[in-house]
Amino acid sequence: MNGKDENVVKNMNKLRNRFQEKMDNYELKKKMYFLFVFCVLLPLIVTDSVIVYNFLDAERAQRKHEMENITSAVEYSFYNSIDSAARIAKSIYMNKSIDEFLEQTYETPLDYFTSYQNLIKDTMLDDSFGLENTRIRMYADNDTIVNGGEFARLEMAKQTPWYAYMEETGKEQFLYFYYDDTNSSLDTKRKSVFVRKLNFYQGSEREKVVTLELDYSKMVRDLVEMNYDVPIFVCLNDKILLSNKGYSNVGMDFSDFNLEKEVAYTRNMSLYGMELQIHILQTNGMVVTEILNNLPLLLLLLVINIVLPLILMTEINRSFTARIEKLGEVFDRVDDERLTLLEDIQGHDEIGALMRNYNRMVLRINDLIQTVYKDKLREQEIDIARQKAELLALQSQINPHFMFNALESIRMHSIIKKEYETADMVEKLAMMERQNVEWSQDCIEIAKEIEFVKAYLGLQKYRFGDRLSYQIEIDDTCKSLKIPRLTIVTFVENACVHGIESKTTPGWIFLRVFQEKEELCIEVEDTGCGMEEEAMKELQKKMTDANIDFLKKKGRVGIVNACLRLKMITNDHVTFGLESEKGVGTMVQIRIPISCL
Repeated sequence: MNGKDENVVKNMNKLRNRFQEKMDNYELKKKMYFLFVFCVLLPLIVTDSVIVYNFLDAERAQRKHEMENITSAVEYSFYNSIDSAARIAKSIYMNKSIDEFLEQTYETPLDYFTSYQNLIKDTMLDDSFGLENTRIRMYADNDTIVNGGEFARLEMAKQTPWYAYMEETGKEQFLYFYYDDTNSSLDTKRKSVFVRKLNFYQGSEREKVVTLELDYSKMVRDLVEMNYDVPIFVCLNDKILLSNKGYSNVGMDFSDFNLEKEVAYTRNMSLYGMELQIHILQTNGMVVTEILNNLPLLLLLLVINIVLPLILMTEINRSFTARIEKLGEVFDRVDDERLTLLEDIQGHDEIGALMRNYNRMVLRINDLIQTVYKDKLREQEIDIARQKAELLALQSQINPHFMFNALESIRMHSIIKKEYETADMVEKLAMMERQNVEWSQDCIEIAKEIEFVKAYLGLQKYRFGDRLSYQIEIDDTCKSLKIPRLTIVTFVENACVHGIESKTTPGWIFLRVFQEKEELCIEVEDTGCGMEEEAMKELQKKMTDANIDFLKKKGRVGIVNACLRLKMITNDHVTFGLESEKGVGTMVQIRIPISCL
């Protein structure tokens, strides 16, 4: 096997695999119907269709050949009528005597009449002018010509539709059909004229035109006398010019052609500047008539060939699909706890055996689910207990941490000043103590948290005196939002202890709470000692990656504690920013999506 044959085999295998993948995705019911359609119904339809098509195609070919012959005959007859007028126009176009007659200036009408008689005598045009069914007239831009007979001044033609068409298109010769609504007499109002400019001889500025008005009625008669049974229409721009089936009243305007759906054959004909269409309408052929006459027999055969196999296929399909659908329904009803048993199993074939095996599998799986479900509940209970223990551990760390700093402030102030102002400090301490012990709800409104911050900063103000100043700014839109208890005060306390306390000169603490776009922003800034870049990066990492293990280590566990609780309530959607410069100060920024609060 060469390389080309191997590629063919590979491509065939790919197509077969794709077909199998498609079929595997269809329901069994559809597959059975596919089998019926493609193996029974479709071959039958194809076979019968080929036979019917051959008959119809033979008739169409014969009818098309006949219509082509009819169209050629109509085209030939129409062309002959127009070509005769064109030959006369050409002879006039090249006639030197006629050109000189139209160019000459006449002193009196008598001079004109004498020249006219001589022209007729010398050129022997009287025979041509007597051409049957054709009216010849020549126009010239010559005011000395007397209107009458075959000659007229050009001003008489300027109001006609054919002259406007000539001016618009600039054509030298053309055929033109139009409806003359200016003619109030009983004469034919449908006009067909052949127009040609008489400009063969150069050197004159006079405009000269010859028109040959054809007999429209004779053209219609010629078409009707061809005696064709099929409807024939000669059209121009969807207007019916001629037809053997009416539409040829010489006293009425041309009718619109609106039988496009019935057209069986069309041929375009270009004739002296006019793009005409010859349409032949369709008629019922003998083969079609024969089929219609035998339609009841054909329908009976069709019913026998389709209905009986369809009934048998439906019963076989029901035997397969009804039970498989029943099996699929019980799978659709599967929930997290138990599977449903099948009832009323029918049949002893492969599908019946599959349904019985399913019931045995269900009994076994239900037992396993019961065991696994109980174990899962026990595991969830253990996990919840572990989370509660971690939360209690976090809370127990916060309480002594703040109590120690508050009591230290009172002690230092009492030792140094020995004043009754200690009572005020004890009051603030009591407020802080209440915050520490009320853990029924871990989250509180920011407004209440700010009250605790003010109490804490008031205590620190007693301790540091003029060395500490603070400013708190909070937007009204943020006061009702809830955050974990003792979160903000943790960062404020860190600013006091690690920023202001280590600095001998006065310092400031700024607390700002505001909303920016869809986020709550909390900024704690101090003008304390600041941090080295390495220490700042380490603290930033602890805040971002805060977890239970960090709390077991020494260092700023209060900050880690607050960050961990913020991460827990926001599902880790909180972000922390830290900026610090040695000797200048530190700023912590916390951003929390409003949707997480």
